Amino acid sequence: MTAPSSDKVFAGSVPQLYDRLMVPMIFAPYASDLALRIKGHRPRDLLEIAAGTGAVTTVLATELPETHITATDLNEPMLAQAKTHLAGKTNISWQQADALSLPFGDARFDAVACQFGAMFFPDRVKGYVEARRVLRPGGRFLFNVWDKIEENDFADVMQQTMHLVFPGDPPQFMARTPHGYHDPVRIRDDLTAAGFRDIDIETVTHRSPAASAQDAAIAYCQGTPMRGEIEARGEPGLEVATHRVVEALARRFGNGPIDGKIQALVISAA
Repeated sequence: MTAPSSDKVFAGSVPQLYDRLMVPMIFAPYASDLALRIKGHRPRDLLEIAAGTGAVTTVLATELPETHITATDLNEPMLAQAKTHLAGKTNISWQQADALSLPFGDARFDAVACQFGAMFFPDRVKGYVEARRVLRPGGRFLFNVWDKIEENDFADVMQQTMHLVFPGDPPQFMARTPHGYHDPVRIRDDLTAAGFRDIDIETVTHRSPAASAQDAAIAYCQGTPMRGEIEARGEPGLEVATHRVVEALARRFGNGPIDGKIQALVISAA
């Protein structure tokens, strides 16, 4: 599926909902995982691509206080939200940047990190070439991507519900983009084409907690670019679609706090 440009737009109320609901539900465990892998390489200068609202940046700033972190994202509103968590941290620089055209010189960083951003690159090989360009000799590129949507419980239930609510033209942002780049062979081939070597791809499974089915539904339907896609469909509208996802999640996982499987691929390349 070809991703529309709207898949990369995180604006309006999306950054706040994303930060409040999505980050603790699905991003936090992988942020800790990625940060600890990066810590093992002891970088002096680290570039983070697609930093979002700072899930990884927050952990890195604590785990690597001597490392200078340059945190970038395509969407300035996401960086603005990230800064609210990290005021006073002197080892972080913030900069709006396109991963396919990084505004940095060659061989500038010891490591490049990217948490769940590569799926959004319009040209992944070009994005990887840029990551390799700014790495010093011996540097590492560490990133993660979501596994197929069927391996991620809440996202899968939400996507199935979209097919019921909008049977003629279901919104497919989650399946198309966040969960649309999960083939290890393709990922390895793309990295190899960009000049990387010593490529390791590991499947990592965690649990995804939410305070309620409502929180999970709002996170997916209103805290991601899925919101714009639902709103563009018109009737029955965003609120009804969200409520239908609440009902589907409650049927599957129960009322009160819920818990589901999440799965991703974690990649390291030299």
